[in-house]
Amino acid sequence: MGCSACGSADGKVQGCKSNGGCSTGSCNRMNVHDWLSNLPFSDPEKSCRVVEVSFNKGSRKDFYRNNTVHIFEKGDLVSVEGVSGFDVGTVTLTGEIVRIQLKKKGIKEADPEIKKILRRAGERDVEMMEQNKVREKEALIRSRAITRQLNLDMKMSEVEIQADGRKATFFYIADDRVDFRELIKILAKEFHVKVEMRQIGARQEAGKVGGIGSCGRELCCSTWLSDFKSVNTTAARYQNLSINQSKLSGQCGRLKCCLNYELDTYLDALQFFPENVDAIRVSKGNALLVKRDIFKNLLWYVLPDSNKQYPLTIDRVKKIVQLNAQGIIPDELEAVDLTASKNKEVETEFVELVGHISLKSLEKTERKKRPKPTRPQQSPARPNPPRPPRDKQ
Repeated sequence: MGCSACGSADGKVQGCKSNGGCSTGSCNRMNVHDWLSNLPFSDPEKSCRVVEVSFNKGSRKDFYRNNTVHIFEKGDLVSVEGVSGFDVGTVTLTGEIVRIQLKKKGIKEADPEIKKILRRAGERDVEMMEQNKVREKEALIRSRAITRQLNLDMKMSEVEIQADGRKATFFYIADDRVDFRELIKILAKEFHVKVEMRQIGARQEAGKVGGIGSCGRELCCSTWLSDFKSVNTTAARYQNLSINQSKLSGQCGRLKCCLNYELDTYLDALQFFPENVDAIRVSKGNALLVKRDIFKNLLWYVLPDSNKQYPLTIDRVKKIVQLNAQGIIPDELEAVDLTASKNKEVETEFVELVGHISLKSLEKTERKKRPKPTRPQQSPARPNPPRPPRDKQ
């Protein structure tokens, strides 16, 4: 089911302005596909009574216990317990898939600290939420001005106000510890709310802001990535990537998280490569290792007298190392001839797999190609004799 924003009015689909429907998960970031929704269960009464609720378009999620008589589905707006009040969120997960998420995050289903769902969100609740959401931009601008006046080394990233307007959460970024006790007093007096300060990292800020990465897709941190692992330049070195900070950095200014995606594959492939082969001895001198090509199982070496790179197979390098250990210095490296392998490769002909050709189009082309029949030469037309003038009556 879609949310209320995706409904139709006057026979026209309004849409949620997120380039997709609620079933695809584009209305909420960090959405999880419920792959257990269509499976029948033997005892429905023992189904999970805990649901997952998202706030602020999926940037924050939490679990709430459903003690009401209502059965909520994905996309429903609900009013939940807040700090000395209530908050309004969207149901994103229900049923058995929630138990898997609770186990993944180490939360017990019978935990008494899990807050409760109060009711289905009414028109009054939604109206109050929309009014307080409008205040968030103004609060963010004002809080940045106050931190600048107090000379605090921190950056306000986002402000989230509770649906009833009694609490405001200020997300900030700071490298060091910040004493913001005076800031909390000023913000509470300025906006008449209970203030909560929450520190986040640069990667979390990029996930909240969102955007398009260099790969052309949405940022992983704003769509599905929730666990941020440390990324360092050694991951780039194992993958033979040039250490270019501008190309390896994401929109958050840190190294891209995708550098870790294929790292395990590279490490598994590098296990077949010999170690301690940075330099091997031949008759022309010590050959130095330049790079490893794990896709072709080749090691590239450079001789001291030239800049030419010589590709060697793994077996050849192991053999040279064994000869050097015995005190034997081979005459040549016996590099692999890559030009011969390129000539053997035959380029496949282009095959058009998309579209079809109709018979009518072929008939038209055949008609155009057919030679036109030659017509017999006609004698030049003789001029018609002048008609006699008619007598006027």
